[in-house]
Amino acid sequence: MKIDVNQLAEHLANTPFQVKGIYRYSRNTGVPSADYTDSFPGFVFPLSGKIEFQFNGTPYIFSPGKVVHGGAKMKLNQKNFDDANWEYILVLYRICTENLAETSFSHQHFELPIGQSPRLIELIMRLWHVYNQRGGISMFQTEMLFRDVLNEALLCVANRQNSCASHTLFERITTYIHENYYQSLSITSLAEQYNVNRNRLSYIFRKHAGMGPAEYLLNYRINMAQKMLFTSEVPVQQIAETVGITDPFYFSRVFKKQFGISPTEYRDKFINNPC
Repeated sequence: MKIDVNQLAEHLANTPFQVKGIYRYSRNTGVPSADYTDSFPGFVFPLSGKIEFQFNGTPYIFSPGKVVHGGAKMKLNQKNFDDANWEYILVLYRICTENLAETSFSHQHFELPIGQSPRLIELIMRLWHVYNQRGGISMFQTEMLFRDVLNEALLCVANRQNSCASHTLFERITTYIHENYYQSLSITSLAEQYNVNRNRLSYIFRKHAGMGPAEYLLNYRINMAQKMLFTSEVPVQQIAETVGITDPFYFSRVFKKQFGISPTEYRDKFINNPC
């Protein structure tokens, strides 16, 4: 089940809950497989390997890079993958209110794609060790650490979603540039066309291309001009205009900066003396 991570975060922020148990399972532990989930909802944090569980008939593969939630008293089926080893930590929690709708996240099964997060693994292992100590301080630390674990998991999901969204936007804008580089494009017009501000546009290009959008556009134009110089006898000034650069002197200066020689010298070197 796909969920909105912001809605889940809001649910956890407004719903009082308490840790009821933390259990560490691995292959061949001697624990028999159950037919139903526990009487409390819980989060599963896979540590290694993979195993499949079905919550009310919906399959989920427990493997590193994801967190799985199961509601209370759900029909449960288990499937092993050949001789593969697996290990996960289960955290059960109790909702401390009676006014919780049956449609709330705590009554549902879902998966959170978190990716690789060494910090999350570190927090989970700390949570496991603290829970197994005695005393009021360890009980208090368990509650605080579990919230830290959930916070880190939610941040991982949000960051992955933002990264995927920014990469998709980057591909859309660069495709548009490749198809319209010869027109009078500007960073302002690109930002307006794709409904992002200039700072966001600059961040996306530096993240995925290692340069700003203006530099990316200019480099693409110069590279297209380089191909035209090599394959045609069109005058340099006309080539500059063809790739969207109206100032021939600026074009020559930028071309020389990128290739080390002027457009005319480049043509003489590679066309008149191909060897």
